[in-house]
Amino acid sequence: MTTVSEPVQLTVPQMLAQLQGTDPSLRYYAAWWLGKFGLEMATAAERQAIVKALIVALADEADRTELGGYPLRRNAARALGKLGDRQAVPALIECLHCEDFYVREAAAIALGQLGDPQAIAPLQALLEGGVAMARPVPGRPHLVQPVEAVIESLGHLGATEAIPLIEPFLTHEVPRVQFATARALFQLTGAAEYGDRLLAALASEDVQLRRTALLDLGAMGYLPAAEAILQAGVEASFKLIALHGILSKQLRQAAPAEQTLSLFQGLDQLL
Repeated sequence: MTTVSEPVQLTVPQMLAQLQGTDPSLRYYAAWWLGKFGLEMATAAERQAIVKALIVALADEADRTELGGYPLRRNAARALGKLGDRQAVPALIECLHCEDFYVREAAAIALGQLGDPQAIAPLQALLEGGVAMARPVPGRPHLVQPVEAVIESLGHLGATEAIPLIEPFLTHEVPRVQFATARALFQLTGAAEYGDRLLAALASEDVQLRRTALLDLGAMGYLPAAEAILQAGVEASFKLIALHGILSKQLRQAAPAEQTLSLFQGLDQLL
């Protein structure tokens, strides 16, 4: 007769020790785990220890791929963005100079999540050279700089001074960069023309682009897109995320009851 063993309950101290260990794969997993569960499972003292250990991991040299990437640094940056502690901002700004594109991308996203204005100037620096600079890297599936992540974060940070740098990317060859630009410009100006650009993208023949545009509309809380989101040719899970984003913005702004009611009804249709 075989018995089924109980699942192992991971703890914050265990994952913190694992992050500070020597096994690269275990450290990588620990950084992810602490970013996902650290806020809800850690004490205040443990959260401070987590943040400090993740900051140290941002300078790790041991976990490196054959192509020169730094997987642990990437996960550490992502985790720090989720944990919301601004003491990580200087180290994340330093990561914007890392040779690994994906570390720069993760750091840019994290800085937007942390919301510290001191990140604005370093993020803007990654847009210098404009659209001509943001070209694909030969043989790699990414651009020279993570402009999509940078532009989105500048939008989150309310960096109106960055508008002249951001606006030219509306003509970038990559649609996702165009979408990120429209999203940020809407956040920075409130102009409906940028929301409407994304709304039009819901008719794209490419389902990936429809998903991206839909999530951007939800993230910016663009109310006129609600009905089009319900009718869009994407999975219900994406629609739920987008409508929840719009509803959250309306509730923060104390929108009229009829507006929020229609959004609740839309969510009910999808459940």
